[in-house]
Amino acid sequence: MSIAEWVALLSLFFVTSVVGVVTGSNSLITVPVMFQFGIEPRVAVATNMFGLTFMSVGGALPFVGKNAIDRKRLPKLVALTLAGSTLGALLILIIPSRTLPLIVSLSMLGVALFSTLKKGAGVRRGEPSRRETFTAYLLTFALGVYGGFFSGGYVTMLTAVYVAFFGMTFIEAVSITKVINIFSSLIATLIFMWRDLIDYKLGVALAFVMFAGAFVGGRLALRMNNLLLRRIFLTTVVALALKILLYDFLWKNALHAP
Repeated sequence: MSIAEWVALLSLFFVTSVVGVVTGSNSLITVPVMFQFGIEPRVAVATNMFGLTFMSVGGALPFVGKNAIDRKRLPKLVALTLAGSTLGALLILIIPSRTLPLIVSLSMLGVALFSTLKKGAGVRRGEPSRRETFTAYLLTFALGVYGGFFSGGYVTMLTAVYVAFFGMTFIEAVSITKVINIFSSLIATLIFMWRDLIDYKLGVALAFVMFAGAFVGGRLALRMNNLLLRRIFLTTVVALALKILLYDFLWKNALHAP
């Protein structure tokens, strides 16, 4: 890549990392852009995952000591995430999937609709039932598989799940998903390192800008109230879901149809 391409790519990753602390879904933007720069698909996914590990650390740091992270549930959620992400990272080595854009877009629209209809979700803390708690744990594992496989939309859906089923406020959900994503990204990164899929020259540069961007984004998120975070989150989720459904899935499949 030329110097101009390097600057453009790193600038994009910084901006998406700032915004992505609240919205998630960075990989839905960054990975396709890496494809456009001629980076081989599996290398793009693996190198992006390497950077996401550092982004998650940068995004989690501002919340440490702010009493926003649910420490009681964290160990179980991390264990489920590690198991799911390990399986997901292994799947990307053997399974190409053309249906992922459809699955992700429909899931994101579903969680956005659920969060919208559930009065006060994300703004006020709720008390989950046993069924809702079990559902949240089950979805943590299922999303962990997807997070290790690709990661695009993973944190977004995880945030919505914790708001909808654990009754967390948005600031609580945003903070705990950053910690969880450290483990999801790290286990996938280790597997990609084992298979020599990471472009380390690009990965180190991305790690630096993504860490910095996420740290800035985390500091900004702490200054916002939960109502504003809810509006930003839902608007972004719907916009990204429609983009994936209408362009990445329907339009591209129509172009490649016989």
